[in-house]
Amino acid sequence: MSRTLALWCPDWPAAAAAQALGVDGAEPIAVLAAGRVIACSRTARRIGVRRGMRRRQAQAICPELLVAADEPHRDGRLFEPVVTAVSAVVPMTEVLRPGLLAVAADRGARYFGGEHELAESVVAAVEDLAVPARVGLADQLFTAVLAARAGLVVPPGEDAVFLAARPITDLVIEPSLTAPGRDELVNLLGRLGISTLGRFAELDAADVASRFSRDAVLAHRVASGAPGRGPSRAPVPPELEVDHHCDPPVDRVDAAAFLGRRLAEELHRRLSAAALACTRLTVHAVTEHGRVHSRTWRCAEPLTPAATADRIRWQLEGWLTASRGTADAPDSPLVRLRLEPVELVDPGALQHPLTGAGFPADPGAGGLGERARRALVRVQGLLGGEAVAIPVASGGRGPAERVALVPYGDRTDPPRPVDAAWPDALVRPLPALLTSDEVELLDATGDAVAVTTRGAFSAEPVQVRIGRRSAPVQWWAGPWPFGIDEEGAGLDAPEAGGGVMARAQVLVGAQYGDARSRDTRQEASGSGKGMLLCYRRARWSVEGVYE
Repeated sequence: MSRTLALWCPDWPAAAAAQALGVDGAEPIAVLAAGRVIACSRTARRIGVRRGMRRRQAQAICPELLVAADEPHRDGRLFEPVVTAVSAVVPMTEVLRPGLLAVAADRGARYFGGEHELAESVVAAVEDLAVPARVGLADQLFTAVLAARAGLVVPPGEDAVFLAARPITDLVIEPSLTAPGRDELVNLLGRLGISTLGRFAELDAADVASRFSRDAVLAHRVASGAPGRGPSRAPVPPELEVDHHCDPPVDRVDAAAFLGRRLAEELHRRLSAAALACTRLTVHAVTEHGRVHSRTWRCAEPLTPAATADRIRWQLEGWLTASRGTADAPDSPLVRLRLEPVELVDPGALQHPLTGAGFPADPGAGGLGERARRALVRVQGLLGGEAVAIPVASGGRGPAERVALVPYGDRTDPPRPVDAAWPDALVRPLPALLTSDEVELLDATGDAVAVTTRGAFSAEPVQVRIGRRSAPVQWWAGPWPFGIDEEGAGLDAPEAGGGVMARAQVLVGAQYGDARSRDTRQEASGSGKGMLLCYRRARWSVEGVYE
């Protein structure tokens, strides 16, 4: 389960104003915008100053109050050292606003030996800057921000318990996590008697969606502790890029392979120093005449130094060996090679599948499975990433929809959920061979058999014609309608079912003209072949063949 750490610097606009004025943070100070207090120090609050007060009222309560204008640029500039200090402890941070940031705590907790140790390290790094701060840890970002205000660590899986007793006004306590107009929602919920986040979470999500705004649905998920987005990853630091100027220029494959191996080792040395892994890498090659050849490599598993070197070599080999005069051929030797990490991930957050996609299990290096993978990646280097695709199981009604092709090396997430309910889906067993050949389904008089609007055959099918050859129908089942094709709704008369889409199964005998077709005993003994037919746009096609 992912965990999030939030760091909150109380009253940051007031603290930043105190730093800019060169005064002690313990002095009473208030930040004003449009003549009203928007932030004040703890000392000023003790005296009675509150947000929303007018300047004259605040100074009447606290005559020694220091007043500063609201300057977001000042707040952001002075918060940068805090971000730098936290980034030195946990590399990837997301600044929600000046005074509040969040980090993914999983890797840092493993490194420091626990979440409490991580929190102490972060607080110590910030306290060295003489900035008061609190940290909170929880599963979700919103919960972590609330926990930071109290300096708490919410145990894993207990976000909903922590949120249940919180007041409903917490939905608007943090502006960086609040959508415009949520104040009205909170006021409405208060008038309805919903005073806590737990009471709001008890409402049915469908009722919230039907009676409130879209932001109310998001607020309901937040109040329920439902999974949301985690802290965003920081942009790829430019110092991780490897930029090499070739002297002398490179125009041979062996020289390019040697150079690629050396640069790959340098890239992964930098990634290891930053405790990162690369799953998407762009290789830029520049010629003497300024022509640039770039290709992005993406993998579901982190690239290793050897895998990176292979990709560099395959890309440059395919480019350098291209025929002169083609659009892809280099116009001069290479003078610059740059490796740009595009997507960085936590190395411990990935699962590395070693089998599947038709490859044999091969835990040893250099085995059949590894050689097959290297060969496919090399083909990708020569022909492009989309040239090699692997099948993955997907959701759908028909057999063709249940298989999707994705480029090799990309994430194998199915385009449609496999476990979802698919009404009118074809039941097992499924055809072993998928095809899309057009056929004619004929009745005893030789007329075409269609599917009516009632979902039945217009006549009993007795013959299947594929091209010039025909085969008798020994047995059939169906049809089973699975939808209406709007494009084909006007092709035939309404009674012919021109817009109906349906499937049917037929068992055909040997083709006419074959000696076996005259042997009725052999046909009756089951020598035929099962086919799955699909009816779309008033035409039949073979969607699959059973074996």
